[in-house]
Amino acid sequence: MTGSLAPPAIQAPAEPRRRLPFGFGQRFFLALLPGLLWLVPAWRWPGAVAGLWIWDALIVAAWLYDLLRLPAPGQLRLTRSWEGPLFLAHGAKVTITLENTSNCTVRAKLVDVVPPGLAEDVSRFEIETAPARTASAEYGVVGRARGDHAAGDVYLRYQSPLGLAERWAAAPLTQTVRVLPDLPLARSEALIVIRHKQVEVEQRRRQLRGLGREFETLREYRQGDDLRDICWTATARRHHLVTRTYTAERSQTIWLVLDAGRLSRTLVEQPGTSLRLTKLDHAANAALTLAVLASQCGDKVGLLAYGRTVQKSIAPSRGPLHLRALVESIAEVRAEALEAQHGRAARALLKAQSRRSLVVWITDFAETPGTPDVIEHAIQLSQRHLVVFAALSQPDLAMLAAQTPQTRQEMYRHTAALEIVQRREVMMRSLRQRGILALDLHPGNLSTSLLNEYLRVKDRSLL
Repeated sequence: MTGSLAPPAIQAPAEPRRRLPFGFGQRFFLALLPGLLWLVPAWRWPGAVAGLWIWDALIVAAWLYDLLRLPAPGQLRLTRSWEGPLFLAHGAKVTITLENTSNCTVRAKLVDVVPPGLAEDVSRFEIETAPARTASAEYGVVGRARGDHAAGDVYLRYQSPLGLAERWAAAPLTQTVRVLPDLPLARSEALIVIRHKQVEVEQRRRQLRGLGREFETLREYRQGDDLRDICWTATARRHHLVTRTYTAERSQTIWLVLDAGRLSRTLVEQPGTSLRLTKLDHAANAALTLAVLASQCGDKVGLLAYGRTVQKSIAPSRGPLHLRALVESIAEVRAEALEAQHGRAARALLKAQSRRSLVVWITDFAETPGTPDVIEHAIQLSQRHLVVFAALSQPDLAMLAAQTPQTRQEMYRHTAALEIVQRREVMMRSLRQRGILALDLHPGNLSTSLLNEYLRVKDRSLL
């Protein structure tokens, strides 16, 4: 599936981008310097200045000859190709290929306009290609932000081996590329769980007959069978009582709810790297990890991402195509600058899912005098669904609360942090008392904690 997620290669011939798309090469100016030697004898013989003009005319003629030898921009074709899919916090290679269809060797300096979501600066490199040949260069990018990014044109300045003249051109290679959530990490973590045979235990458990209401087969009636399980149509055909047998539901419904409000924009430092991801990035990776594992378990997975409005809503389903749709949708979820409308998300979910399901709500709540809205709506959802309420904690706040203050100012800050932490604990405790599986998690541990909680729900048949 990852191969098809890679941005497509794009190809275009170079085009002139200025009214006078040519100029002087560095060697042109170096070649003019020897002509200045004619100024030395000109102190005594003014006629020696003519030698300077003759030398300059020769250099200009050489420059004009070099310019006419250079191929037209249309004789150069550039291609940008991507090594593979672009994943958040993962590196990838980009290859720029220059095809020279002229009969002149070309030395080109290229600038590829890479979007800020992939690199901090534009990429610069040089390529030399012989006549009727191709040459390429590659550079690295890193997925720094999820979503769609616009890669711009490739600009080039090229010369012949003589280096007196140069032409300026650009290849229109503008394209939109998408940085996906950390799918390799999701697969890796799901694979670890599978290797520990927790999924196999779940698969054996769900084969136990009589624990659910999913139809399995027909058999003859036995003493003690429930009369409601008798299949009367089969009984009429076979002229004796026939009973339906059931098995535990092979497929359960999981809803992943992502809060993309202002609190999800908080940046979290990554250990061992300068890259900083938002809480929403961690939530997206965890949601994808859980979707991969739930798909392996045969469950249906739905997605609801919201901010002020519902950004993404995908009905529960399973299979590779559905998983790909989840990956694409999660990649497009954007953190918003305003407070999320939790009530709107809860109403949308209640409307879309009437049957009891597992709702994994990844969110956070601000410090307020009253009860946050998201708490109230989680309680509302729990009346119909089993809710896993995952609140993303602020690592800086927890660190401040754990430190011992040394000064008066630090003491005030420490006291405020302790008060906020204790208030969060009270909120989470009140949710647990109402039957909600409430978790207050560090963003870096979100995926692992949610996987364990999901398996615990499955193992204990809490749904």
